[in-house]
Amino acid sequence: MALDPALITKTYEAIKPATMRTPTVHAARLSLHLGIDLYLKLENLQHTNAFKARGALAKLLTLSEGERAAGVIACSAGNHAQGVAYHASRLGIPAVIVMPEGTPFNKIKRTKDFGAEVVLHGTGFDEGVQFTHEMAAKKGMTFVHPFDDPVVAAGQGTVALEMLEQAPDLDVIVVPIGGGGLIAGMAVAAKSVKPEVQIIGAQAANFDAVKAAFDQVRPNFGGATLAEGIAVRAPAPANLAVIKSHVDRVETATEAEIEAAVFDLLSYEKIVAEGAAGAGLAVIEKHAKDLRGKKVGLVVCGGNIDSRLLSTLILRGLVRDGRITRLTFEIDDTPGQLSDISRIIGAAGANVIEVIHQRMMQSVSLKQAELEIVIEARDQSHVAETVSQLRDAGFKVRADSDLD
Repeated sequence: MALDPALITKTYEAIKPATMRTPTVHAARLSLHLGIDLYLKLENLQHTNAFKARGALAKLLTLSEGERAAGVIACSAGNHAQGVAYHASRLGIPAVIVMPEGTPFNKIKRTKDFGAEVVLHGTGFDEGVQFTHEMAAKKGMTFVHPFDDPVVAAGQGTVALEMLEQAPDLDVIVVPIGGGGLIAGMAVAAKSVKPEVQIIGAQAANFDAVKAAFDQVRPNFGGATLAEGIAVRAPAPANLAVIKSHVDRVETATEAEIEAAVFDLLSYEKIVAEGAAGAGLAVIEKHAKDLRGKKVGLVVCGGNIDSRLLSTLILRGLVRDGRITRLTFEIDDTPGQLSDISRIIGAAGANVIEVIHQRMMQSVSLKQAELEIVIEARDQSHVAETVSQLRDAGFKVRADSDLD
């Protein structure tokens, strides 16, 4: 079966009754910030909060009665697992999901909550997929691949059909890439509707297998990535062929850029997105000058980011923006110093979050103390104003931003 416009259109009609038609919204604040006209396709509002539910449903609807009775099996630690589990449960199909050992408990629980049996094996997708194939053969179950399947890719391609119905004058669509199913399906669908639309792929620089294949260079695989949903070492060959023929270019983003982009989606647009979607925005931010004057669409492919990770990311973003910063003082160890400093910070309109008063370490003289105060300010210029007022009052103080 070939991934072509006819298959995507047929798949769209099949999954439409049980798929959310997610909105494509104008990102007003980010557009102003970046100087482009940016639109966001909110697949983080999809069933299971990710686009993967589309492809999973598409595949399940092609099964015969015998295959449905035997059940399905998938290998995934995240969005594909939940998409298969959700729609299999809804359709009354038994489902087994193979997840890597060490998968966070909340992901395991959410998958089980949809009625699937979870089997833990291996340390990642590449290690677990062979085990899953063997288990599928042993149990007589149908293996639902997360991206190496034309029907699954067709299901993901329906995102583009909706985007171009909702925003037909898009000039560019930016799509995160892992195994290539989403961008392959979307590129085929988009080019069939609007041949002149530009398709740009986005990858994490630590896992750039598709860009490497696209540019015919050696890939990079190294370290952890916030965009774990697209951290794929071996994209499907069929998807790579489609990408080379239908995608205009593929760009990458560093971990720092991805982290900042996830924070920007939350800060500017109040949208919770996972790292894969952050990679897409990071590429847009990185190439904003080239995109000036164009109407750009971004697939916010999922919103399943760990809440603890998100809280840390928010705090780091506030530090990066200068809204939270640390001030370090060398003060005389006499009464009233902390009170005077607090009064000046408050009068400047900043807020004290944390205080560490250090006397015993030998970094300062015996009759002095080191004082660290974490403050919340409006921005970096507000921090500079606050520090200036403290120095005018005679205090020896440095801000973390002074070290940049």
